[in-house]
Amino acid sequence: MSYIALRVGENVVPGIQNAEGSFLMTISDMSIVTAEVKVDETDITNVREGQTADVTIDAVPGKIFKGRVSQVGELAILRTSGQAATTQTTANTQEARDFKVVVTIEDAPASIRPGLSTTAKIQTAQKQAVLTIPIQAIAVRSQKELDEQKQGKSNNVTLAASKPAGKGSPEDITGVFVLRGKKAEFVQVKTGISGVTDIEVTSGLQEGEEIVIGSYKALRTLKPGASIKVDNTVPKREELTS
Repeated sequence: MSYIALRVGENVVPGIQNAEGSFLMTISDMSIVTAEVKVDETDITNVREGQTADVTIDAVPGKIFKGRVSQVGELAILRTSGQAATTQTTANTQEARDFKVVVTIEDAPASIRPGLSTTAKIQTAQKQAVLTIPIQAIAVRSQKELDEQKQGKSNNVTLAASKPAGKGSPEDITGVFVLRGKKAEFVQVKTGISGVTDIEVTSGLQEGEEIVIGSYKALRTLKPGASIKVDNTVPKREELTS
């Protein structure tokens, strides 16, 4: 029993047609413990039942519990209201949406209680011995932009760390800037699975090649053929003065 709504001596109302009776108590079966988490709409297509997950519980700091996805929600949930998204409620809004995913925790401790806050990291894909680069190195450009830059007419580069190959316009070219002869050369690449900080490169690069990684502004204005000075030192943090 995890919650008692009424005490001895209090009045209760029996349930009748079209009217619920008094709520007495909540009984929880803790033999099977699940965690309900929200997954962003941009990631939900990669989530499947049976995938493994690492679950952390705020009340049990420093420990990771293993689990498996047991249910994937079919209906989106509005992020601000927490209500299910319908055609009527989302017709004129671009509000972000989440999907509820249920993860069944394996070997859950007896000390946990219903309602505790949890976070889950779901493993949607795994590969071994692959070539990876930081997501910040990925840039997307059109063939027109490349041609204009070669002719010196434009210097715009669109950084697209969150838009791997195959996700944008058919005319978009996904690539990175490779350091060759102290100059930046834009090289088209094909990408695979991505993690939090890194992304897999399936073709276009060789292991050991030096690539350019920088801020959004630096990559956006970088031209193919531009001279590059290599500086891999850690930037100094500015000290705050009172």
